[in-house]
Amino acid sequence: MVAYFDPGSVIWDLRSTDKYDAIREVIRGAPIFTSHPQLDVERFTQIVIDRERLQSTGFGHGVAVAHGRTDQVDQPTIALGISRDGIEFDSVDGEPVHLLFIVANHPDHQMNYLTILSTLVAMVRDELFRREILTCREASDAQQRLCSVFTRMIEARSLRNAG
Repeated sequence: MVAYFDPGSVIWDLRSTDKYDAIREVIRGAPIFTSHPQLDVERFTQIVIDRERLQSTGFGHGVAVAHGRTDQVDQPTIALGISRDGIEFDSVDGEPVHLLFIVANHPDHQMNYLTILSTLVAMVRDELFRREILTCREASDAQQRLCSVFTRMIEARSLRNAG
């Protein structure tokens, strides 16, 4: 089983208010990306920004899931940036983004990629969950909660798909 939301995956209190700066801040600030032995952080940052320029990944409710495919990761890698003030993201509802997820995935793992994206969306559609993450006092608290809920949801989806 792949571990999701490992330590170093949550960036607390983003300062950026522009979506492209926020994407850079999360990727360059998340040890889960910066300490990855094969990942060229600048190249991956550009991949995510290029994808974001095609269409905004801000889907509403204060959440965006920016993502990019790269052959420099073997397993899905996910980080979350939390912004108290909000990020202008051209979201479908016009609201600022407070939870910015960044997902890196290998291009050959399309089904896994789609499962991850759909699970993230399902998880953050829950207003109580979003509020719980935003009111955590430390990045480690948010990371532990994300890891617990996301892993449980992925396992449940895997069991449904297997049966």
